[in-house]
Amino acid sequence: MNNLLKSFSSSVFILLCFIPVILTSGCSGKKEKQPNILFAIADDWSWPHASIAGAKGIETPAFDRIATEGILFTNAYCSAPSCTPSRGAVLTGQYHWRLEEGGNLWSTLQKKFVSYPEILENNGYYTGYTGKGWSPGMIEKGGRQQNPAGKPFNNLNSESPNYISDVDYAGNFREFLKNRPDDQPFCFWYGSYEPHLPYDKDIGIKSGKNPEDALLPPCLPNDETVRLNILDYYFEIEWYDRHLGEMIAAIEETGELENTIIICTSDNGMPFPRCKSNLYDFGTRMPLAIRWGTKVKGGRVVAGFVSLTDLAPTILEAAGIDIPAQITGKSLTNILLSEKSDQADNQRDHVLLGKERHAWVRKGGLGYPMRAIRTKDFLYIINFKPDRWPAGDPVGHESSDPPRPYGDIDNSPTKRFMMEHKEDPAVIKLYQLAFLKRPPEELYDLKKDPGQLQNVAGLPEYQKDRERLRKQLLKELIETDDPRVMRKGDIFDKYPYYNEGFKPAMHYDSLAIYLAQGTMTGEVTETGVILHCRLTKTENLQNENIPGAEGIARFEIDTLPDFSHPVYTSWEPACSDNDYIVETKVSDLKPATRYYYRLEYGITGMYTKYGKINSFTTLPGENSEK
Repeated sequence: MNNLLKSFSSSVFILLCFIPVILTSGCSGKKEKQPNILFAIADDWSWPHASIAGAKGIETPAFDRIATEGILFTNAYCSAPSCTPSRGAVLTGQYHWRLEEGGNLWSTLQKKFVSYPEILENNGYYTGYTGKGWSPGMIEKGGRQQNPAGKPFNNLNSESPNYISDVDYAGNFREFLKNRPDDQPFCFWYGSYEPHLPYDKDIGIKSGKNPEDALLPPCLPNDETVRLNILDYYFEIEWYDRHLGEMIAAIEETGELENTIIICTSDNGMPFPRCKSNLYDFGTRMPLAIRWGTKVKGGRVVAGFVSLTDLAPTILEAAGIDIPAQITGKSLTNILLSEKSDQADNQRDHVLLGKERHAWVRKGGLGYPMRAIRTKDFLYIINFKPDRWPAGDPVGHESSDPPRPYGDIDNSPTKRFMMEHKEDPAVIKLYQLAFLKRPPEELYDLKKDPGQLQNVAGLPEYQKDRERLRKQLLKELIETDDPRVMRKGDIFDKYPYYNEGFKPAMHYDSLAIYLAQGTMTGEVTETGVILHCRLTKTENLQNENIPGAEGIARFEIDTLPDFSHPVYTSWEPACSDNDYIVETKVSDLKPATRYYYRLEYGITGMYTKYGKINSFTTLPGENSEK
């Protein structure tokens, strides 16, 4: 890899003050044609498993082409090492902890969190996606009828090996291009289901790969079982790359390649122990390459730190569209339009990472909340609930999803090998790091320990570094309104888990056993209302003769009494701290319109009860009929 990186060159520096001109106008002063967008995102692919990064035994010619004709980013990180929150963060350009229930796996993304494809569609773009868009979860629960990634194009299928999706990604992209109106810019999301587990066992070696070529993360045992498992993972990465190559060819056939921004990355890390669902590099460090025709000088490698939340504002700025104020990501256009390699932006010296609930694998649906800051020299992690099992409860039970031990680690030959050989001298430490409980703080000296295996948080010589990083992390979390550091983080454990077909057995059915709806009122204006409800305590709650006394509640609003097209307010805690009062301000309503509303409440969002239906009518506006 070093020789390859050294072979990349940089030359003339383009002054950043010309960027707005470059983005919006040509030499003649006429507005340039808006760029097309192809966003290609794999499912569970870690850096550096690509041939351009020097990994042996894997061939990724399409990704390599984008990197060599554009920019290869070597320090790109997802917001969360979990599918739903990571994809929500990519689409909205916001850290996942700002997305309410969207910060969890199997959740929803409230409509108020607008995605970049939705913004582009509202500004004249033709949008679509194939494969895995925003997922997994239920978009309808967030008030949407369409996936935040765009309109679905999943009708075409093709033959595929076992456990690989039969969605013809490239074929569906060609259908999308055929259906596009003439001269309309497009935004397309290609989301492969690969290389997510399970794999067709030994398909990698059967395809001609050599186990000795498998690039093992330091957190995994050096064993033939693990190497063969990684070769199967390699095979599925190549499947993603093959369809990407076909899509690039399809764009070339239209003659629009030079006016198309192509972004290639992944949602989170490889599905192996201490990788996916963890804040170490093999869970959060992503492949990332961006190509934009002649606008972006190719052959460059950028080592500055990038969050995948930076991609949405980059796309919007490149399209000449204002970036919404709520976006926390920082546009990369200054880097794209520069000619520098190396850092290219000296302010990009760290990223923030985090995780809430991944799967429902702890009693009561509890998550394993973490936050981290990653710099060039250190990885610092706060584990907010160190009493919990980071990989999920060690005993799987019917109330888990999936019902397996250590359920946040996907089942694989590697996981099984480590569990069966946990007492072996070569495995015991790696097993403990991946499966057992962790201290409240972790600190890794990346110069001495790039594999992040030796926690130095308790060593005297690292206390200044630990305190400095902790202070910086907490400061930035507060600045980005992270509920976890504002004493509101436990609500993540109470959000609904929308995996259809899974209903966990609860020790108590609903907070409705202990609470009853009291009075509800609404302070109404022309376009808004303040809804207020106080839940009343039952005798059981008053006597504290209950297993749990805190709950969650929200309002449901519709113009129809059957609530067939409802809008939901944000979930709010219902507990003794707020005297069981739920109050929400709702805006953007229509004047002189009757609305129906009711309260939904429960101990968690999994089992809830609806209160009585009330209604209000907004006041007439100036233009309302008299």
